[in-house]
Amino acid sequence: MIGHINYLNLLPFYLFLKRRNIKIKKGVPSEINRLFEKRKIDAAFISSIKSKNKKCFDVGIVANKKVKSVLLCEGNGDDKDSATSNILAKQLNLKGKVVIGDKAFKEKNCIDLATEWHKKYNLPFVFARFCVNKNQKKYEKLIKKFLISKQKVPFFILKKYADNIGISYKEAREYLDNIIYYKIGWKEKKALKLFLSKSNKFLK
Repeated sequence: MIGHINYLNLLPFYLFLKRRNIKIKKGVPSEINRLFEKRKIDAAFISSIKSKNKKCFDVGIVANKKVKSVLLCEGNGDDKDSATSNILAKQLNLKGKVVIGDKAFKEKNCIDLATEWHKKYNLPFVFARFCVNKNQKKYEKLIKKFLISKQKVPFFILKKYADNIGISYKEAREYLDNIIYYKIGWKEKKALKLFLSKSNKFLK
């Protein structure tokens, strides 16, 4: 079974799995992290902060310069659904209320944390990585197929999803086509290493 973060950023992956009749367990990042740690799921995109020393592939949830769905808004506090983004805000020494996922699209006048990271380090940011507990070769083959499949979300599916979270089809398409990507190359690896190296003092 694969753990699935039930956000727009992984809708292409969800459809990819659905077309192959692969069993999934949906949840927010913090829930998927816990299931992965307890080995109740075989594989998943888990939060970058939780991926250290895990068996992971060069595939993740990545954004460069902006992400739109990981924000720091007026107020205070972490987002209980998050792990990586809470630490990212602390690393950047920014004060406010962390808001992640589909609910972030409804927020106004907030700071985009991927933008702030890029301003400071001139690097993309890796929010999650695809990691495995077992059947490594099987899932490596699967995730490679996903990367080369150029999964396009059909209009009617994306329109329905966008309506459900309160954004336009155009905004949803722009987000998937031009903001979120999945391949982790050398720049992304450099960014991930930097983030993890600076995270220790913020971990409880």
